[in-house]
Amino acid sequence: MTLRPQDQSYLGGSASQPLLYETIGSCFDRIASKYPDKEAVVVKHQDIRWTFKEYQAQVDALATGLLKQGIKAGDRVGIWSPNRIEWCLTQFATAKIGAIMVCINPAYRVVELEYALNKVECKAIITAESFKTSQYLTMLQELAPELSQCEPGQLKSAKFPHLELIIRMGEDKSPGMMNFADVCQSGGAEETAQLASLAATLQPDDAINIQFTSGTTGSPKGATLTHFNILNNGFQVAEGMRLTDIDRLCIPVPLYHCFGMVMGNLACLSQGATAVFPSDAFDPLSVLQTIESEKCTALHGVPTMFIAELETPEFDTFDLSSLRTGIMAGGPCPAEVMKRLIEKMHMSEITIMYGQTETSPVNHMTAIDAPIDKRCETVGKVGPHQEIKIINEEGKVVPLGEKGELCCRGYSVMQGYWNDPEKTAETIDAANWLHSGDLAIMDEEGYVQIVGRIKDMIIRGGENVYPREVEEFLYTHPSIQEVQVFGIPHEKYGEEVCAWVQLRDGETATEDDIKAYCKDKITHFKVPRLVRFVSEYPMTVTGKIQKFKMRDSMVEMLEKESKETQPA
Repeated sequence: MTLRPQDQSYLGGSASQPLLYETIGSCFDRIASKYPDKEAVVVKHQDIRWTFKEYQAQVDALATGLLKQGIKAGDRVGIWSPNRIEWCLTQFATAKIGAIMVCINPAYRVVELEYALNKVECKAIITAESFKTSQYLTMLQELAPELSQCEPGQLKSAKFPHLELIIRMGEDKSPGMMNFADVCQSGGAEETAQLASLAATLQPDDAINIQFTSGTTGSPKGATLTHFNILNNGFQVAEGMRLTDIDRLCIPVPLYHCFGMVMGNLACLSQGATAVFPSDAFDPLSVLQTIESEKCTALHGVPTMFIAELETPEFDTFDLSSLRTGIMAGGPCPAEVMKRLIEKMHMSEITIMYGQTETSPVNHMTAIDAPIDKRCETVGKVGPHQEIKIINEEGKVVPLGEKGELCCRGYSVMQGYWNDPEKTAETIDAANWLHSGDLAIMDEEGYVQIVGRIKDMIIRGGENVYPREVEEFLYTHPSIQEVQVFGIPHEKYGEEVCAWVQLRDGETATEDDIKAYCKDKITHFKVPRLVRFVSEYPMTVTGKIQKFKMRDSMVEMLEKESKETQPA
């Protein structure tokens, strides 16, 4: 039964299962004890295939190794890597010792990395060698040249006053850094006993994870999530998919985001299902190969991922009949794509989910048997043990069918933004409602449709781009006086980043100059695809810049240019 005052845009999610009140570490040990010989994790590109018993031993080895290196409960430990087994081990090992894992976007460059590590005062970072064009070790050495002279674990850096320990993946040695394998082998009997005693002291309401999210103004904020937040969200997601211990979930989405680490790893853990990673980063062919070879029953992805899989030239050569369910999130799903997934990928029980990092992340989901129009045109209903209301500018709940801001309350709402009470108070009100900044409409059945954003966030291919963050970086360009960043529609990515730039008097710059300035300094998907130089911006009479007018003007301009370039 769902609870809602008649004709009000409010809904309390019905629940058939109680919430879990345990730490991630105790859940891991409970599941490993129940299914010791069952396959827990498969990482295809690293040739890893472990049972829960084997996985548990590897997690405990890293946990005791981190204790040996002086990492304590409450310390922040960054993880900077694409999808690898070391990422998964870090997630569970830090949870077991009560350290707070800080997710670092694999696409971050030096400016973003420096800010993130210092914002939450990371004591350690576990890092891959490189990923695509990002040379992680080189960037760390550039920011902390003291590494060349210090003993491993003894870093004293001018730019990173709190960072002491850098743990690198791979077998090569780097000055001032420890190797991941060596850390895993460093724990002894004392640390093993310490790990066992720690389990009784850690609490489900302890902070365990920090995820960076920007909002629309200022620098990125660290959404602080607890065991209780994310373990229960993973559990509820699994329940919504009807995941069981016989399921095998293919996870091509990134672990650094809640989609991979909560809706993937923790959803699997909560039920004893197998987590299967096809590659270090999304590749549609490897996904299809993995589904077939591993007989995966579930698949996660953003809409652009599913489209890429469907359009792979070899698609028809793969047997995908093992698939049953999965999650599409991170953007609206076209009805035609949904129909193709059900027909061609056998995902008859695919679900749509919606939420935000601050709600761990899921607060809406469609039932696996919901009508296809509800799965395509809405984000479903509020999840179990959560409440949703839609309010107007005065904070009053609006009638059904009217547009307003979506607010969420319940077990999944974050503790707050790390060390930022002011921003936390702007987002979570006195009654514990988290204000999403998204505009939504609720229908008479309780289904919610997202119709816009108060916060002018850009969603590019499932990645969130926050205009203010890009603007603040571009303000560091010596020729730029004013800049406004906004999203414009894009056929493949959903939206693309556009910048309108006003140059200082006497200065000159080209579109390529601006893009070159951004390259390797900010994440590639944040770099404006289109740059236009202007002398003024559309404004209200009170001087507020109107980005929607810029967006409309840009779309009109591009359509005109497209027509002019078409052959007669």
